[in-house]
Parts: sequence; structure tokens; C-alpha cells
Amino acid sequence: MLFFCKRFLSNPLTEMIGNKVGHRLDPFISLLLRKFLRGRQNPTLFTVLGFLAALASSLLIFKDVWILAGAALILSGLFDLFDGVVARNSGQVTVFGGFLDSVLDRYSDLLFLLALLFHYLTKGETRLVILTAVVSIGTALIPYVRAKAESLQLPCTNGLMERAERIILFAVGIFFHWMEPVLWVLAVLTHFTVLQRIYSVWKTLRNEGR
Repeated sequence: MLFFCKRFLSNPLTEMIGNKVGHRLDPFISLLLRKFLRGRQNPTLFTVLGFLAALASSLLIFKDVWILAGAALILSGLFDLFDGVVARNSGQVTVFGGFLDSVLDRYSDLLFLLALLFHYLTKGETRLVILTAVVSIGTALIPYVRAKAESLQLPCTNGLMERAERIILFAVGIFFHWMEPVLWVLAVLTHFTVLQRIYSVWKTLRNEGR
């Protein structure tokens, strides 16, 4: 059983989309952005726009306008993608830019989940309130484990359920009215991702003799 758990936690099939695709789409996206924006590309602007789109999505859930909330959430994910592409391809990668992007991503994630939690609370859906709270805990722990590992100079970017995957699943839940099944999937897989990262850190430390 222990052997099976180790193999499953380190299985490449359970790696996130970002690790599979990497930055292979960067040249294509960068070309499109240059064409439409004519060189006026600022990664920080995309970071802020992504946060504002996520905030709009959260407010629209408060208002019970789900389709527009889903569209705003996808827009937030696209802006989050664009800021990294622009930063890497224009030589504008900075420490503060990465820091700001990470902080605003956490605000975006948790405000969206807070809106969901409030929605289910007002509807008297106690089961879904608890389920959303479990997803919120997993969502907050995924980047925390990475940040803690990186503070120890350890790589920790693996895992199944990163932000891109969560946005895709939430969008599917909104547009197809599958939010409860999506929350169940996220309740399991966000915490599974935390376990993946803990295992990755433990394995690295063991191999280094620490």
C-alpha cells in the first residue's frame, strides 16, 4: 500500500497542466498580444486586470448572475496567463511582479470561494457551505506549501490541481450547472495536491540527506 501511494503521488499523469504544457504556447500568445496591443504590453496591468475580473466574477455570484460570473472568471484566467507570457517575452520579469501576482491570485481565489460560500449560506445549503469551506482550505494550502518549500530553497511546482485547473473546473461547473460535482472533485484533488507537494519535499530532503 505504501509503495502504491508513493507511485501515485509521483506519477507524471497527476502533474498539473502547467508542468505538461510548460511555456510552449508563449510564442503564439506573445505574437497575438503584440499584434493586437501594438507593443503596449505591461505584465502588471494584466495582473491587476486579472484580479479585477475575478472580483467581478465574485460580485456576480453574489448577484446570482452565473453566466456572466463564469465569463469573468475565464477572463481572469486569461489575464493571469497573459501577465506571465508578457513578463517572460519582454524581459520584464521582476521579483515584485511575481510577488504581486501571487498575492492577487490568492485574493482572487479566496474571494471567489467566499462568494460561493455566501451564496450557499443564503440558500440554506449547509452541505455545500461545508464543501466550499473544505475546497477553500485546500486552495489556500496549495500555494502555501510551495512558498514554504521555496523558503527552504526546495523546488515545489508539481501537483495536479493548480490555479489553471481550478479555474477550468469552476467554469465548467458554472456553465453546465455542475457546481456541486465540481466542488466534490476539488475538495478531494486540492488536498491531494497538497499531499503531492508534501511528498515531493520529503523525497527531495531525503535524497539530499537532510
